[in-house]
Amino acid sequence: MTDPTVAHIELTTVANLRDVGGWKTTDGRRVVTGRLFRSAALDKASESDRAYLAGLGIRTIYDLRSDAESDAEPDPVIDGVRGVRLDVLADAQSVSAPANLDKVLADPVTVAAANEKLADGSGVERMIEAYRELVNLPSALNSYRAMFRGLLDGTPALFHCTAGKDRTGWAAAAFLTLMGVDRDGVYGDYLLTNDLFLPAIAPVFDGFEAAGGDPELLRPLLGVQEAYLDAAFAELDHRFGTIENYFADGLGVDADAQAGLRERFLDA
Repeated sequence: MTDPTVAHIELTTVANLRDVGGWKTTDGRRVVTGRLFRSAALDKASESDRAYLAGLGIRTIYDLRSDAESDAEPDPVIDGVRGVRLDVLADAQSVSAPANLDKVLADPVTVAAANEKLADGSGVERMIEAYRELVNLPSALNSYRAMFRGLLDGTPALFHCTAGKDRTGWAAAAFLTLMGVDRDGVYGDYLLTNDLFLPAIAPVFDGFEAAGGDPELLRPLLGVQEAYLDAAFAELDHRFGTIENYFADGLGVDADAQAGLRERFLDA
């Protein structure tokens, strides 16, 4: 069994929130729960949901969004929680999702342009290239280095981007792979986004359709597919060969630090 003992945490104003722990590793251990969480954006978190996050004992929140996204919709201030901004896609030509997605995709001019641009089915290829960039962009390597080295303090942390699916999805996939979770488990965690995030943004699809768009054209961009994560792992294999080499040579998280992460995030 690779199913987690803890997964989705349902809050009214924070989408795609779950515990990264609970997954079994190939050597029979389990990733500890209550220590690492992932989510979509936190800017709309209600007072009660902020209190819930504080109650999880979270001490650091890693914001993987672009500076433009973070400036437009900043994370809430939570007592006792340190915020760390890490612009994973600073070196990319474009960011996968604007902060005000619901408004952008209800604008008739934007919708018409999106219909024309995505009508050829290019959304999947765009996402595949974006996932390669999560592995090879200098800004991505620098950001994930800071996050994973930060996790060595062993205190509970949360990491997120806008949708909690791409920048966040790769961070979780890389982490779980390093922990020794098999590919079924890694992909199982990754694909939960389709169940947890897409329903939360149903109004985005509705607004897009009302403005004349084909909502099916959005699904490759706003959901996740195995092919996306396949592309990231293929890029890792091509550039680094193994997950350990990716952490050591790409992220500067050497063998001792990798052992430290396993010590902190795996049960005895």
